[in-house]
Amino acid sequence: MFGQVPINLEKLSKEHINMEILRIALIAELDAINLYEQMAAYTNDSDTKKVLLEVAKEEKEHVGEFQTLLLRLDKEQVEEMEEGKKEVEELTG
Repeated sequence: MFGQVPINLEKLSKEHINMEILRIALIAELDAINLYEQMAAYTNDSDTKKVLLEVAKEEKEHVGEFQTLLLRLDKEQVEEMEEGKKEVEELTG
């Protein structure tokens, strides 16, 4: 996980800054999910595993919250996600 924002937000236009903030938040949440699930896989303590997996689940909710906001702001993202969905359906049946 990074301790600082990976891009200089000051260089972004006001039009795009909120989308980039949400994308950075999504990255942080996905990193947290990966970290907690990996640690849960390594622990041999059942209580620790339960708590780590519960926290990872909460982070997944945060992903949904940030993604919902992002999709409100970035209509191109909505369109491209639909295209991606169609491609997967074509490839996998």
